[in-house]
Amino acid sequence: MAFLSREQLENIGFSSLGSNVFISDKASLYNPGKISIGSHVRIDDFCVVSAGEGGIEIGDYIHIAVFSSLIGAGRIVLASFVNISSRVSIYSSNDDYSGATLTNPMISDEFKNVRSADVELHKHVIVGSGSVILPGVVLKEGVAIGALSLVAADCEEFKVYSGVPAKPLRNRKKDLKTVELEFLKTQ
Repeated sequence: MAFLSREQLENIGFSSLGSNVFISDKASLYNPGKISIGSHVRIDDFCVVSAGEGGIEIGDYIHIAVFSSLIGAGRIVLASFVNISSRVSIYSSNDDYSGATLTNPMISDEFKNVRSADVELHKHVIVGSGSVILPGVVLKEGVAIGALSLVAADCEEFKVYSGVPAKPLRNRKKDLKTVELEFLKTQ
């Protein structure tokens, strides 16, 4: 995997750009003026980061693995220490599937009923491979989402969720908060 150079990253025109940022030259970045990237961030091959009107905010110490996408008109926030596994899709906009309206971006807005809502992933959230997060969802601090889950509702802090739709399975340890402090002392 080849990463863009610092000069290439600066020329993209991000809203803000931290240090130690690694973005694959095979990633697709749309509307970069509405994308803010913190420090110690890695975005792998074939990821799509497409900011709508609300923008996308990526914190510090973030990994977005291969084939993942962040898309939609609403704001998407990934707080520090978030991990997005491969093939995760985060949507801040969604078509109306009821059949009452037309769908897809080639149709004029007056004939569609697109729902857009902000999506937030708080600190220490990890999302397993193949999961989908829908508009309006808030994953509170420390949430873990199991692979192949559909997240359609908010998730409570430090709980493990899995399934379609995602349901809470058990509590998640909070030890990582102490480990975070120890880690930051070394930086």
